[in-house]
Amino acid sequence: MSKRDSVAQSRNANPHNGRAEWNHHPELPIDTAPYFNWPPEPGHVARWLARLWFPITERGLIVCLSVLTWIYLTPALERCRTIAVGWIAEIYVRNLAIMLIVAGGFHLYLYTFSKQGKSFKFDHRDLATNNRSFSFRSQVLDNMFWSLASGVTVWTAYEVLLMWGFANGYGFMIGWSDNPVWFVSLFFLLPFWVAFSFYWIHRALHWPPLYRLAHSVHHRNANIGPWSGNSMHPVEHVLWLSSVLIHWIIASHPVHVIFYQQMQVLTAITSHTGFEGIAIHDRNRMVLGEFFHQLHHRYHECNYGSSETHWDQLFGTFHDGSPAATGQMRERRRRMHGEGRNS
Repeated sequence: MSKRDSVAQSRNANPHNGRAEWNHHPELPIDTAPYFNWPPEPGHVARWLARLWFPITERGLIVCLSVLTWIYLTPALERCRTIAVGWIAEIYVRNLAIMLIVAGGFHLYLYTFSKQGKSFKFDHRDLATNNRSFSFRSQVLDNMFWSLASGVTVWTAYEVLLMWGFANGYGFMIGWSDNPVWFVSLFFLLPFWVAFSFYWIHRALHWPPLYRLAHSVHHRNANIGPWSGNSMHPVEHVLWLSSVLIHWIIASHPVHVIFYQQMQVLTAITSHTGFEGIAIHDRNRMVLGEFFHQLHHRYHECNYGSSETHWDQLFGTFHDGSPAATGQMRERRRRMHGEGRNS
């Protein structure tokens, strides 16, 4: 175990069992994006954005993957004018392969082969086995089923719909030569729409009827793993992935659609690995999971958005990871669900 993990385990002790509440956590309290700080802090904003994009980051890698996907792994747009099994199957198989490689790869590395043990892992616990809460009594098999059977299918359906629309002149399709500044800028702007729409869709999914119908499938995972990020009921997939339809009302290109959807699906995998990052020589060399969302899976009624939005702060549901915030959250849950409910 690294020195950093030893320090992390000594923090945030649980008074009920004498063990640290977390196996590992970042420095607390956690921070959120400074976009809406007042007075404005342009230097802080610039550093935050630079950390998200440079030099080698998750977002930059997804841009590269989306461009390669468009060039080499996407049917020619002319073929998409008519609905046909051939080109739709090509997109489906490609998306299935991406899901298997990325989610499966992280699962093999972090869990099956346990290449870094529990270094940088948030939760003490292993993924659940022989547990009736999950389909097939297995968390991994349950998560794989919902991710592949529902997730890849709905992901592909939205992409097919938009490709067919672009091919038939619906929406506002632009190419590189039409407006290169906007073409490039859109890669940097779309993540803001991902964050904005995610909060509101996610908050709606916690409405009790929708939660019972759909979102409860995702929340079986209090202790998350790479396959948990896209493990959802089909109704949730339809709602969550629907924000890609913005490409029918803004000037964009199919490569932006591919980037947008890969950003949604692949960052769901990395943000649910259960680890803060990949460890090399006991140091976090590649950031993966976001403790902000890990707190949501532990406590439910907090952190509905992401660290790039301020909606949780505005509506009083932000949990910064501190023991004080945990106490406030538990008190809010008692008020919401009654004094007798355990927290």
